[in-house]
Amino acid sequence: MDIRNQAVLVTGASRGLGRALMEAFARRGARVVGVARDAKALDAAVAPLKARGLAVHALAFDVGDKQAIYPLVGAATALVGPLDVLVNNASTLGPTPLPLLLDTACEDVSQVLEVNLLGPFRLTKAVAGSMVVRGRGLILNVTSDAAVSAYPRWGAYSVSKAALEHLTRIWAAEFEGSGVRLLTVDPGDMDTRMHADALPDADPATLAKPEDVAARILALVEARDTASGQRFEAAKWEAA
Repeated sequence: MDIRNQAVLVTGASRGLGRALMEAFARRGARVVGVARDAKALDAAVAPLKARGLAVHALAFDVGDKQAIYPLVGAATALVGPLDVLVNNASTLGPTPLPLLLDTACEDVSQVLEVNLLGPFRLTKAVAGSMVVRGRGLILNVTSDAAVSAYPRWGAYSVSKAALEHLTRIWAAEFEGSGVRLLTVDPGDMDTRMHADALPDADPATLAKPEDVAARILALVEARDTASGQRFEAAKWEAA
């Protein structure tokens, strides 16, 4: 995929991997819209990129809010045109310290699912139709090893990511032959605030930098042999 001049939407863009992906796409010549709930943090992330002349825009929306989805997509399209790439990166752990499932409130599970699963589902519904009409598009869903491994205390987050991965496979099957690809990528353990919230005793020196992971993900996006529906681990991906 040639990223130059592509219209890209990245959620969870105010920090961590989302911010790194927003910059990586923009540096490759894409027109990028970054989305996050915290307008002040998002503006702070976007400002230095704009100062360097990169085509980056900020939109403050909550992807866990059903009523925000179509206004978000409408605003993004007005800024950069019909979307060619959607990166569903925004996620929430739920309450921290991470509780056992027996101690997890139903409302907390619902909130995690709203952001991590229903947000990507609704955004995909909102943008995929236009992609199908144009015969091209990429939807990239960011997952976790918690989707495939049963870690104690990661229950709500793990369930949301496992469901997201299977949702991706179903979308891929339904869009087969349309020109729209769906991929899932596990970025691995990174030096981010989310990782610190989940595992505060982890040594940051042992964790990957979001910028390095973003570069690997961009190589994955640009590769020609990534069939729709596949799951990738960023740490194991090498550009051809």
